Amino acid sequence: MKTETDFAKHLSKFLSEYLPYERNMSPNTVASYRDTFVQYITYMKDVQNVKVEQLTLDMLTRHRVLDFLSWVQKERSCGIATRNQRLASILSFVSYLQYEEIQHLAEWQKIRSIKAMKDEKKSISYLTTEGIKLLLEQPDSTSRNGCRNLALLALMYDTGARVQEMIDLTPESLSIESKPYTIRLFGKGRKARVVPLMEEQIVILKQYMEENHLFESNKQKHPLFFNSRKEKLTRAGITYILKTYADMARQVNRELLPCVISCHSLRHSRAMHLLQSGVNIVYIRDLLGHTSIQTTDIYARTDSKQKREALEKSYVDLVPEKSRKRDWERNQGLLDWLKSLQK
Repeated sequence: MKTETDFAKHLSKFLSEYLPYERNMSPNTVASYRDTFVQYITYMKDVQNVKVEQLTLDMLTRHRVLDFLSWVQKERSCGIATRNQRLASILSFVSYLQYEEIQHLAEWQKIRSIKAMKDEKKSISYLTTEGIKLLLEQPDSTSRNGCRNLALLALMYDTGARVQEMIDLTPESLSIESKPYTIRLFGKGRKARVVPLMEEQIVILKQYMEENHLFESNKQKHPLFFNSRKEKLTRAGITYILKTYADMARQVNRELLPCVISCHSLRHSRAMHLLQSGVNIVYIRDLLGHTSIQTTDIYARTDSKQKREALEKSYVDLVPEKSRKRDWERNQGLLDWLKSLQK
């Protein structure tokens, strides 16, 4: 920023030094925080008539933060999740300010008392194994783009990777020269995890990499999945690829593909299929890169089929004999039974 206000000074330090180096947050997380303050600066200019050159820390108050969050929902048509995300960014900034600008400590504590809104729990969207199979049958593996897209979608499902984790992959992320085959993914907070790969996946991946010369030593830091300009794919690009093949799959069997599908649907699908196969939820947590088992537990709560089968296996017949239905209730209609009493 070109202005010298205390707000500009601390916000610049917060985004460029504190988050990436002291908190070790990924560039994508920092970008999300930056977007929050771009919106806050826009709100101050358009609603409060305060230009960025005039914006100071004493203008950051609990009342204004609440008004900004309301503006995000009403004027920007954002949902509760986005509202809460904007609040989390501001709370992190305020926590930082508590040690940098202690003269405003009372106001920082008031802002920190703002609570996130409760969001309605949405059901998880995932595909059946038959749906995944149908989806992966759509790319034409004989064409260059089709081969890339098949390798991309198959790998995204097999690893349960987030879309950004797929974007950031390079050939050096892979260990596929010999068994055990693995891939290193970098998730939220730059946390790395190693995920095993199945042999079927390796066949598809090697074919794609050989066709694009990605085994060469000078390509090790090159994007694993790239566009015609040799640049790594974007979120929008991968989403477009997925939706294109989802539309094709619906023409074959509409029942196997949900009306709304996202890249995260493949991640959800992988988790649900592992759970339904009896894989321990702790291993699923590690595969997905969740920090807490409670995050992964949502899949167990969603899987009604597994719940029913578990209850059926544990059922013990304790119903007293006298409370069971009588023969006439099981084998005869009520009218026939009444008639038999007259004989």
